[in-house]
Amino acid sequence: MHRSVEADLLSLRCVIPFVGMPGDANATGWLAALQRAIPESRIVAFDELSAEEKARCTVAIVANPRSADLQQLTRLQWVHSVWAGVESLVRALSNTSVTIVRLVDPALADTMAEAALAWTLYLHRDMPTYAQQQRQRRWQQQPYTAPQKRTVGLLGLGALGEAAAKRLASAGFRVCGWSHGRKSLPCVHCFAREEGLQAMLVQTDILICLLPLTPQTEGLLDAQRLGWLRAGASVINFARGAIINDADLRAALDQGHLSHAVLDVFDIEPLPADCWQWAHPRVTVLPHCSAPTNMETASQIVAARIRAYLATGVIPAGVDRDKGY
Repeated sequence: MHRSVEADLLSLRCVIPFVGMPGDANATGWLAALQRAIPESRIVAFDELSAEEKARCTVAIVANPRSADLQQLTRLQWVHSVWAGVESLVRALSNTSVTIVRLVDPALADTMAEAALAWTLYLHRDMPTYAQQQRQRRWQQQPYTAPQKRTVGLLGLGALGEAAAKRLASAGFRVCGWSHGRKSLPCVHCFAREEGLQAMLVQTDILICLLPLTPQTEGLLDAQRLGWLRAGASVINFARGAIINDADLRAALDQGHLSHAVLDVFDIEPLPADCWQWAHPRVTVLPHCSAPTNMETASQIVAARIRAYLATGVIPAGVDRDKGY
């Protein structure tokens, strides 16, 4: 059966569809980068596929595709996402047996680690306060705290969380991290499961969220868990907007329990102009820019997996549908 799959693809000159959202400004760039990475195959935009090609494709490269488009690929066996987050794919393919392979790219992890350090330093060195003082034309030095006396807590210790933890520890911060399953990392105090979550949050000064969005993590940071953070703590969300309860976050900021929130992700993106976060004095809004995917390195990773599949017929390991990642 595996050789039949390969023969079918070869007979079509290895046509591999790229399926994204209509009108995506990045689609042309992805098509070019993927074609360079897989020159022996033809990477074709979904709308340019013939009916025969749609009927025979067994693998597709995807970037936030519409479920209706994927349903037209009736022989589809697996998809490779060019994003690390796959919650929308899990929903789109919930009634199928299609294997979902997510992007795990060391370059992406390094970029995220850079962002984690940059925005941690932004909070650590009181940049929001100094910006406010400038607007008020007020000259006042804030007390300095050494990084060794500041605890940064990471929610999520996957590839992104581990890279961020190492970068933060090398900068001198006390670093702790939480994950569903117990992990052991150098220079990181690791916590796990529900009881570990509270134990970590109560000692955290700056919390960085890097969790995938799953049924278990949606709304995870609610009023109770935000309340476990140290008084005056700050939050950085680089994960998904739905992981933090929006109303509870606003209340924690308004009440002064949290001093600041750096938000790079939101329930609705782009963030509508009338949303409260834009004007809140304790919020920094970012346009989902913390760790943009590197098209060249990501395409090389996707290419290696597809090339191995074409040679062997073996589908790479996919996400756990129950866990959502």
